[in-house]
Amino acid sequence: MTDPLNAGALSGIRVIDMTRVLGGPYCTQTLGDHGAEIIKIEPPQGDEVRDWGPPFDSGHDASYFLGVNRNKRSLGLDLSRPEGRDVLLRLLEHGDILIENYKPGAMEKWGLGYEDVLRPRLPRLIHCRISGFGADGPMGGAPGYDAVIQGMVGMFSVNGTPQTATGGGPTRMGIPVVDLGAGLYAAIGILMALVERERSGLGQFIDMTLYDAGVALMHPHIPNYLLNGRLPHLTGNAHPNIAPYDRFPTRTVDVFLAIGNDRAFARLCAELGAPEMAADPDYRSNADRCAHRPVLTERLRTLLAAQDGEALCARLLAAGVPAGPVRDVAQVWSDPHTQHRAMAAEIGEYRGWGIPIKFSRTPGAIQRTPPRYGAHGREVLAEFGFAADEIGKLLAEGVLLEQRRR
Repeated sequence: MTDPLNAGALSGIRVIDMTRVLGGPYCTQTLGDHGAEIIKIEPPQGDEVRDWGPPFDSGHDASYFLGVNRNKRSLGLDLSRPEGRDVLLRLLEHGDILIENYKPGAMEKWGLGYEDVLRPRLPRLIHCRISGFGADGPMGGAPGYDAVIQGMVGMFSVNGTPQTATGGGPTRMGIPVVDLGAGLYAAIGILMALVERERSGLGQFIDMTLYDAGVALMHPHIPNYLLNGRLPHLTGNAHPNIAPYDRFPTRTVDVFLAIGNDRAFARLCAELGAPEMAADPDYRSNADRCAHRPVLTERLRTLLAAQDGEALCARLLAAGVPAGPVRDVAQVWSDPHTQHRAMAAEIGEYRGWGIPIKFSRTPGAIQRTPPRYGAHGREVLAEFGFAADEIGKLLAEGVLLEQRRR
């Protein structure tokens, strides 16, 4: 049981989570980390990312599922059956938030549309839908996956290295930034709707799309284009607006320098034993440094080549200059600061990142490890007032499921 004195900021909020794959589950895990009760309703086949491995855990759930589904209970439910939809409506009568990522029109087809059914019946309910492109417009109703939308919103056009005979070119970002961004935007929208409901007493519909999230994440490339009319191009690790802001090799490790102002540049030059560079007219301001980026980059590469990268970064950080070694995932996991910030969580077999949002009075907590499919169906329905014989009948008829249908 959660200590009531240390209940999360969202303690008492009940979320009916009908999402699968990534954006929606990432959103609801964030809410669950901070005390919201998350009831994950899975279709008969289950959340397909349970199969997105290897690697798999001892229960054959993939790491992809485990990473975004802690602090939830799982209930298998066949919503294609009217009895399943009746179960859902009974759950929603006691819920604050419904979040789903079915194809637009699916809920309406099942007689569960927000405007016609849910809003009149459950006026306080907040219904968030995450879809690829929304229900209308030229792309309305089309399915969306992260990498496809990365390409469609221009991320490929700015990510990667310039094409050469030996390689390079536009590249998918190595993390599913559109899905994760949409999940975080959805969480923000839900929290806004909860605040507004305190004033109005009414819920509302939140229309969240991967496409909108992807466009909104294109900073600074869209603002740059709108101001100067020039299309951004592939810059590798360099920043289009700041110099030096790039990855550099040293004698020991690659380092990243993020020099955002003239004071930091002067301190960098001093640490590298070349203080005169800060007074050079070609490098005096950021605009000057951007104008002379190729020559500046080569000068820095020469100065950095003999440095111990880890030691240099420690000196630069102590001097207030943003810099850090470029690390792999194993190094991040074992890093003392990762441990200090409680960002390496281990509970039995489960290992995952910790809770990034740190509250002073209501800290989040990992109360539940990711659930097995349908593990909590009987328990949840009993809590919602279903009688034992009702639960038994739903199980016998295959409306409530405890094993995935293959």
